[in-house]
Amino acid sequence: MAYENMKELTFTSEDRVLVLGASGFVGSRLVRKLCDRGVRLRLMFRDPDRESAFIPDGAGAEIAKGDLLVGEGLREVLRGIHTAYYLVHSMGGKTIYKTTEFIDRDKLAARNFIEAANAEGLKRVIYLGGLGETGKGLSEHLTSRTEVATILSSGRPAATILRAAVIIGAGGASFEILRYLVERLPVMVCPKWINTRIQPIAIGDVLGYLAGCLFKPETAGGTFDIGGPEVLTYRKMMDHYAEARGLTKRFIVTVPVLTPALSAYWVDLVSPVPSGVAHPLIEGMKNEVVCRDNRIDKLVPINKTPFREAVRIAFSEEKSGPGITGF
Repeated sequence: MAYENMKELTFTSEDRVLVLGASGFVGSRLVRKLCDRGVRLRLMFRDPDRESAFIPDGAGAEIAKGDLLVGEGLREVLRGIHTAYYLVHSMGGKTIYKTTEFIDRDKLAARNFIEAANAEGLKRVIYLGGLGETGKGLSEHLTSRTEVATILSSGRPAATILRAAVIIGAGGASFEILRYLVERLPVMVCPKWINTRIQPIAIGDVLGYLAGCLFKPETAGGTFDIGGPEVLTYRKMMDHYAEARGLTKRFIVTVPVLTPALSAYWVDLVSPVPSGVAHPLIEGMKNEVVCRDNRIDKLVPINKTPFREAVRIAFSEEKSGPGITGF
């Protein structure tokens, strides 16, 4: 989408940026990256006192209280903001029976946000969603991400939608599932979806795209696929992880009867990721998640991190878990 007043969308050093989800896997890292680039930030938390540990030393970021689900304080939080990063994602609860509730929560939060953003004249919103084909066969997890993107794009702010597959980084749920399975299980029984193609991306590359879009008003109004330099299957991803870690080859047996629910309980047993979080991620394994265009690379060029290198970087950041001495 082309905008007539691109000057209005251009970010300047005097503008302030809001980060929603600043305590999360992606958000906490993005805060540090934007601070390093001298961006003036405002961070919204439901409980600012409890979340203050996520604020980098010397960041000078404003801290605001607000609640997306009830709409409390959103207009005040958005007042005077040029661009907002929307990095809020609900997942399942601790048990598998809570997994579908995140869909309604995500849509409600997005609607509350865009209503307040419209009222306060927000210029831009940048959203990190999920990569995947559209259609009836899409998993609930990826469908929810698509619905949130649609809601955020329906308002007055110019929306930039980035769509990523599995993000490789310490602390990310998908990476932790991969890490615990490969580190702990030399023999694995996996569903047939283990052969689905995927285009994983390093967390550092995700941050590069997110930050880059802020300084590129040309990305406003666009939806962009982002991925790493390699297209793999989940099976290959496990093999490459083992190679990057210097582990012996893992043996993977594929069976047609292992459902997402059973797989989620299995992951719950061998990893710290609860079944309620694992289930929507595992359900999404049936959907191929590969970039269909590379338009973003012309606007925000970055040096993409190979998968094995992304694994090494992620593992170096871990302080506990399988393969860590003393765990």
